Amino acid sequence: MVGDMTENNPDPAAGRQPSPWSAEGVERQQDQRPADADVAQPEAAPQQPPPAAEAEKPVESAETSEAYQPPPMPPQAEPSGAYQPPPVEPSGGYEPSGAYEAPRQYPRTGEQVLFGSAVSGHQYGPGGTAQYQVPPQQHAIPVPPQQMRVGAREPEHRAGGLIAGVTVLALIVGGAAGSVGGYLVADSNKGSSGPVTNSFDTSPTASNSANPAPGTVEGVAAKLLPSLVELQVRGQTGAGEGSGFVISSDGLIVTNNHVVADAASGGDIVAVFQNGTTAKATIVGRDPTSDVAVVRAQGQTSLHPVTLGRSDDLKVGQGVVAFGSPYELSGTVTSGIVSSLHRPTRAGGDDGSQQTVMDAIQTDAAINPGNSGGPLVNMQGQVIGINSAIYTPSGAGQQQGGSVGIGFAIPIDQARRTADEIVKTGKATQTVLGVTVTDAPTGGASIRDVTANGPGAKAGLSSGDIVVQLDDRKIDTSDALVAAVRSHAPGDKVKLKLSNGHTVEVTLGGQPVPTN
Repeated sequence: MVGDMTENNPDPAAGRQPSPWSAEGVERQQDQRPADADVAQPEAAPQQPPPAAEAEKPVESAETSEAYQPPPMPPQAEPSGAYQPPPVEPSGGYEPSGAYEAPRQYPRTGEQVLFGSAVSGHQYGPGGTAQYQVPPQQHAIPVPPQQMRVGAREPEHRAGGLIAGVTVLALIVGGAAGSVGGYLVADSNKGSSGPVTNSFDTSPTASNSANPAPGTVEGVAAKLLPSLVELQVRGQTGAGEGSGFVISSDGLIVTNNHVVADAASGGDIVAVFQNGTTAKATIVGRDPTSDVAVVRAQGQTSLHPVTLGRSDDLKVGQGVVAFGSPYELSGTVTSGIVSSLHRPTRAGGDDGSQQTVMDAIQTDAAINPGNSGGPLVNMQGQVIGINSAIYTPSGAGQQQGGSVGIGFAIPIDQARRTADEIVKTGKATQTVLGVTVTDAPTGGASIRDVTANGPGAKAGLSSGDIVVQLDDRKIDTSDALVAAVRSHAPGDKVKLKLSNGHTVEVTLGGQPVPTN
């Protein structure tokens, strides 16, 4: 039992030799030390005359005699049971306060303490001690049993002491593990007799001065970047920036209508080229329905025009490279593939209505705000589209979203036709069927109104007809029919298949596009 430290010994001083390390023991040893002695010697007991046989045997000194044994320590108290910690008053449940505070609970001999797990509540056992349960799917760190010295007083722990102890323990264990690991590695290296090499001792590799290989992103970038332009626009309703690409050495630049629309009714456009030079630009013409515009940079004579490709032979999966100035980061190059073709997309128009539907190329090349108007290029360095829109998931709580891998570009066949007409006439012509359409409940485009003497009326279309196919292209929505018509030029002949099985041939018409 653990009781009074003087139990069964009424006079603790009786019959007890003072400890050699106590003040009393040191004083006694000093009194007994010979003047020329280097070390303390124990007090000599009365000696008897030695036997005759041993009369001449020399007496051993303190240095050669049996090892010195200190006096026995006083008896210590025996444990009477488990250590009882100071009582903890239950708080009535765990209340988060911003910092975890551990109860005053100490490990018993042979017990393990679970570290590193905050608990959702207290469960108080007998005596008011908190019994902590590790939450599910938490990994507790077991600690080896530790023996508490009998009679030694455990220092008081403030609330939160357990957490502080865990933190320090973790640091110490981590440091010790790192020290041991470092020692083992260093020790093993001592025995190594092989040569030591260092990357910093080698010469840098030769500079890559070779021309980029054709068909690589690097090669496409080297070809297109000199033709890339950043457009800074300021108008009466706001300011912004976008991208464009040079189509003539004397300063013609193709871009999106929504990039320059703010400057259409009194504003400024500045073209920034890749070599850092700038020039004032003016609008040549624009088409809000196809989201194509042409501007001219003033005072230019030796710009690098792009090479225009074609979009009618694109294949899903082929590689493409997107250029632009996202977030004013001019000359940005990203790469991807053609994800889909003939994707009906409302983008870039004045009101986002059906009048702005385009027959878009979908790509996963990163396109962000500021990329608008920049070129989408095939791996031969030919422009096959104009970056125009991106898909942004709703509910993100953002005014402007970034790329999620779904971007859209205007096919160059359509953009080229519109831009060429703008350069030659200053305005664009929109391809029309001469009907208004809505989504049919069963799929397809339901004709609501037919324009008198228009292409549809001349072909025999009437209100209520449902178009389900244009040539070999399936039509499942009204936007799909608008996009399919816009992919053609005025005067083209197309075949429309109706839901009743009839097929109608129509010669598409055209009408001037209002720009205001």
